[in-house]
Amino acid sequence: MILYFDPFMGMAGDMTVAALVDAGAAPEAVNGALGRLGLGGLAFRFQRVRRQGLAATHGRVEHPPERGHRSLCAILALIEGAGLPSAVAERACETFRRLGEAEAKVHGVGAEKVHFHEVGAADAIADIVGACAAWDALGRPEVECGPMNLGSGFTTMEHGTFPVPPPAVVEILKGVPVFSAGAPLERTTPTGAALAVTLARRFGSLPRGRIAGVGYGAGSHDPEGAPNVLRALLVAEEPTDGAVAVIETQVDDTSPELLAGALEAIRAQGALDLFLTPVVAKKGRSAWIVTLLCGIGEEARFSDLLLEHTTTTGVRFSRWERRELPREVVSVATPRGPLRVKRITAPSGARRSHVEWEDLCALSEATGVPALLLLQELEPFLK
Repeated sequence: MILYFDPFMGMAGDMTVAALVDAGAAPEAVNGALGRLGLGGLAFRFQRVRRQGLAATHGRVEHPPERGHRSLCAILALIEGAGLPSAVAERACETFRRLGEAEAKVHGVGAEKVHFHEVGAADAIADIVGACAAWDALGRPEVECGPMNLGSGFTTMEHGTFPVPPPAVVEILKGVPVFSAGAPLERTTPTGAALAVTLARRFGSLPRGRIAGVGYGAGSHDPEGAPNVLRALLVAEEPTDGAVAVIETQVDDTSPELLAGALEAIRAQGALDLFLTPVVAKKGRSAWIVTLLCGIGEEARFSDLLLEHTTTTGVRFSRWERRELPREVVSVATPRGPLRVKRITAPSGARRSHVEWEDLCALSEATGVPALLLLQELEPFLK
């Protein structure tokens, strides 16, 4: 299962918690985690609302008045000492560390000297711990996220009025796809940005699969136009049967002997297939296209192997659909000795057999009969 955040109108901490609850996370799991923090009455109150006619869940944090600010170290100690599930505590702490690093960069100080303002208040602690607890309650699915809508205009914070997106959001979302749409408003908050970057393994389009559930988390404002909500989609991944990952790269500066040795080393690591295609590269240079087939989810491992074992500086990969014929490998007794044979069944039901080349070579060496003559002799026994 994949949890896909669709921040088409932005992403804030409270919107994230509400979207996950609307998608099926138990409110008791969220408030149970907050109760462990020992902050006296810290909890979410969830209610159904409408945003431009769309029904959604809104989460409002209730807590006693806060005095002063909290340091990063104090917040981490609070979370780590709360007895939360390890996955919840780890991600909540990682989220706050990202916030701390961003604030430190913006203000030009060390992270240990950061004292959080808006993001350090009890409601932000509730947002982050609550979101991680809701993710945990959904079964800890893999998380992906769409491009982030940052909004536009200006926002007022403790240090003054700043353009949207505020400086901390810019720092956190470096390298993440972003855009701006809708009425002028701060669409993505530092807390929402930090949660997205911490939880998501990928930013991009909706993953392929079947939609199993959806939740809408409402923002506090209800401006005209598109509904101010964060959408959370639960996507059941399609079975990987019939799909294969394809990795390609071009090599034009390696001798054939070295390249062949490199590919044998990579093939030994379990690639489904690995082959070379000769091409003419720029400036008329002879080159090779290296094509590697592997299982879905193994792209990173085999990309690393290609980058380690060859002289290429980059690889590209994609996923292809494929159709395979049923096959089995059996051992066949012949007058010359046993041979492994691959038996393949065609769509019509017709069957054909292919002897395993390694076995044929070994039998040829043992008998002194050339492999071609041996195959012709034993063909009747292989069907």
